[in-house]
Amino acid sequence: MTGERKKFKAPPPVADINVTPMVDVMLVMLIIFMVITPMLSKGVTVELVRTQHPIAMQAADKSDAIVCAVTRDGKTFLGTTATQPEDLPNKVKDLLANRLDKTVFVKADARARYERVVDVVDNLRAAGVDQLGLLTDQMDPGKMQGQGNTATPAAQ
Repeated sequence: MTGERKKFKAPPPVADINVTPMVDVMLVMLIIFMVITPMLSKGVTVELVRTQHPIAMQAADKSDAIVCAVTRDGKTFLGTTATQPEDLPNKVKDLLANRLDKTVFVKADARARYERVVDVVDNLRAAGVDQLGLLTDQMDPGKMQGQGNTATPAAQ
C-alpha cells in the first residue's frame, strides 16, 4: 500500500458573494460624481454685472429655467446652445408653449456691449415672454465703501 496516493477532496464552493470590490468601485464612482457635478453648471459662464442691492431669483436655479446668456464677445446662448438673437423668438416660443410661468432669465457679461443685450431682450419680448429676469451678482461690501455714493437714503 505504499504506492497508493491519498485523495484530497476539493473545498466546498463558497456561497457568499464578495462585495468588497463592488463597494470599492461604487465609492470611486461616488467621488467622481461629487467632483464633476458642480462643474455641470447651467448654461454658459459669464462674469455677471455687480450691483449693490440684487434681488434673489431662486427660480433661475431650477433645472427647467430658461436662461439666455450674452458673453463678453457678443455671442448669444440659449441654455448651452449658441444662438443668433434673431432666432430667439422661435426657439423661446417652443420652450414656453406648455408653461404657465413665462419667465426667461438673461445673464450678460459685465463687459458685453449694451446694444447686444438690448437686442436679446427685444427678441425675447417678441417671443411673448411675460417676465424677464436680469441676473446680477452682489457687490462686495468693502468695495461699496470706496465709491463716491456712500450716503444713506435718509441723508439724500
